[in-house]
Parts: sequence; structure tokens; C-alpha cells
Amino acid sequence: MKSVIPLFLLTVSAAAQDFTDIHIDRVATGLVFAEGPVWSREGYLIFSDTPSNRILQFSFGEPASLYREKSNGASGNALDAQGRLYTCETHSRRVTRTDKKGKIEVLAERWQGKRLNAPNDIVVRKDGETYFTDPAFGNQQDSRDLDFYGVFHISRRGEIEVVAKPKGRPNGIALAPSGRILYVTNSDDRNVRAYDLDKNGAASNERVVVPHIEGIPDGIRVDENGNLYVAATNVEVYTPEGKQLGSVHLTETPSNCAFGDADFESLYITARTSVYRVRLKVKGSVQY
Repeated sequence: MKSVIPLFLLTVSAAAQDFTDIHIDRVATGLVFAEGPVWSREGYLIFSDTPSNRILQFSFGEPASLYREKSNGASGNALDAQGRLYTCETHSRRVTRTDKKGKIEVLAERWQGKRLNAPNDIVVRKDGETYFTDPAFGNQQDSRDLDFYGVFHISRRGEIEVVAKPKGRPNGIALAPSGRILYVTNSDDRNVRAYDLDKNGAASNERVVVPHIEGIPDGIRVDENGNLYVAATNVEVYTPEGKQLGSVHLTETPSNCAFGDADFESLYITARTSVYRVRLKVKGSVQY
């Protein structure tokens, strides 16, 4: 289902990208809790409907259709340069990769012999270095084996290491256009943290770049200029230095977002029961 939603507001500062004369489309609805959007270069959006245990796909102008059923509670999704799909499976507590033929490979399931909490969101650098968050929300807290919430790195060789063990729960994750800065939202601390990455994918220099976000920050994406788009009470837009540029207001709370369409100038926003599309005048940063 696609419909234009008039209750849309985007406020920006004078120094921000010009977002005037734009509107929002609701391009899919009837979902339980939409999450994990990522745009495939084959011309469609992939996203999760986590409680219904499905991954869906959407092409503009057509109804959303089933991409995968029995998804093990899929949440965050990402694609690599080869078009392979990386998925955080919250029910099976693992990270998987699906190749172009549909073969599923488990990339991460345990840390030092203990099961992961519930992998939530994921990003893949152009060279294959992979990063994911591992919080625990709701009843996931009751089945934890690990005594920490983690941000993890999977190297190109398949080795798993801990990037960070924050006290609050890490959630969304994204990379700067250069691939040399990793951004992670923290839902409890209500901030965005950054880490410098070297050529081998190792992280250092943890710091807070966006403090005191209104609401609970969830997914995060980056545009070609390095600006951050954070799904919280609204979709908040910040410079790489943390200065707020604007705010996208929807009629329901957003959970995540991703740039898409052939020119990567559309921002697709998952927001609980629906997926929305906003045409912008800036391209998203894409690692694949």
C-alpha cells in the first residue's frame, strides 16, 4: 500500500542541506514492527518485520512482498559488495550471511563459548570488515549468557573481537563515507558514540559525538557529506561533529532508516507499522 502522508514536518537550520518542498510517502503498512532497512542495487528495499518473523522486500509502486519467512526474528540487515545479505537474528541470537543462491552461513553465534545476547543491527565496510551490536531488550534480558552488552567486529578472516562493552545498550550502527569512523547509538545513554577504524578494521578512540538525544536512539545512517540520521522520537539529523541540522517528524515513532532508490537520494524510514519514503537532495553514503 502506498499513500501520501500530509502530517510531515522537517525543520532544518540555515546551514543544513536544503530540504524545502519535499513530502513523505507511506510505501508499506500493516506491519507489526518494521526494522532493518537496506537498499539492494537490484532495485528494491529489504526490511524486517521482526515480530512476524519475516523479511520483506519493496519496489516503489508495488506492494511489499515476502523475501524470507521463518527469519529467526530478523532485525538489522546489511549488504556487502558482492550483494550478500547480512542479518541479525534476534531469536537464534546469531549473525548470518546469505549468498546470492540463498545459502545461509552463520558468521557469529558465540563469544568465548557463550551465546550472544540478541544481535540487533549490522554494517559491512567495502572491504568486508563487519560490525554489529548485541544488546538485549525485553525478555532477551532473561536469557543472557554474556555479562555485558557488546559492539563486535567480524574480520574478513572470520575472527570475532569486541569493539566495546558499554554500560548502556548499543543499538544502531553505521560507517562514515570513508569507512574509517564507526558510529553506534546507545539506547540507554541516549547518545551516539564514534570509534576510529584502521585499515584492518580495528577500533580505537571511543568518544561521544552526539549527547542527549531526545527519545531512545535506534537505527542510524550517514549521507555522502558525513551527516548522521538517527531514528529516535523523530529522525534527527546531525553533522559529523554532533551539531543538530534538522528533525524529521512522522506520525509514528521511527525505528531505523536507509538511503535508497537508483540515485540513493531517498530516505526510507521504518516506523513500527509502516515504511515511509522521503526524497532528499543529498545522497546516502553506501559501503557496497
